[in-house]
Amino acid sequence: MDMSLLKTLKIAHLPDDFLVHIALYDDVTNAAFLQQQLLDGNTAFEYAFLDASAIISSTHLLAAVFKAANDWVTGRLKSKNVHSEIVFCFSMNNNIAESFRRFGISPTTTTLYAIKLSTTPSINAATVEQHLSESVQGNPLPFEELEIAKFTDIGKVRKIYKLTNTGQGNKKGGKRNTERTNDARMMESGQEMEMVERKELETMVLGLMALRGAT
Repeated sequence: MDMSLLKTLKIAHLPDDFLVHIALYDDVTNAAFLQQQLLDGNTAFEYAFLDASAIISSTHLLAAVFKAANDWVTGRLKSKNVHSEIVFCFSMNNNIAESFRRFGISPTTTTLYAIKLSTTPSINAATVEQHLSESVQGNPLPFEELEIAKFTDIGKVRKIYKLTNTGQGNKKGGKRNTERTNDARMMESGQEMEMVERKELETMVLGLMALRGAT
């Protein structure tokens, strides 16, 4: 795995050495093996492995990461470790098993996020990169919005969060160049509507996650 593809972030308001490392993979062929390591309690594979189809944006993903990290630091975890807590934090209810079914890795997962927090000094970008390179059979990609958007299953996200009325944002556009072709206008309109729908869905999803966190 190219080190430049592993995203390492500082978590605001937490200790400076508490970092989050995020990798995105496509064409994963050993998801069943990775899931089994979690089920077996193999501590070498203590990651938050997420199915990318259920993640709508980097903000969606990082909201769960930051909540779980804060709960770990303050001793308020509801699951067995901070990485399982990340998966749980995506949920809008308190059913941990359901969170793993909806957001976690499954044997059929082909697009995957692997998230690791620096809970000890021995966990750093270099060690995470090496272990993932040896363990994940897939194509690493940059953790960027354009890549994230490619893998989101909007219908799946709506179903998970019980949201059916998104994508009804302002459809009015500004004046368009009359020389543009109908095809170009239709394409641009479609892209704009997709962006509006995604942003509306993200806002509602984050609200539902926050409500669960407040209970």
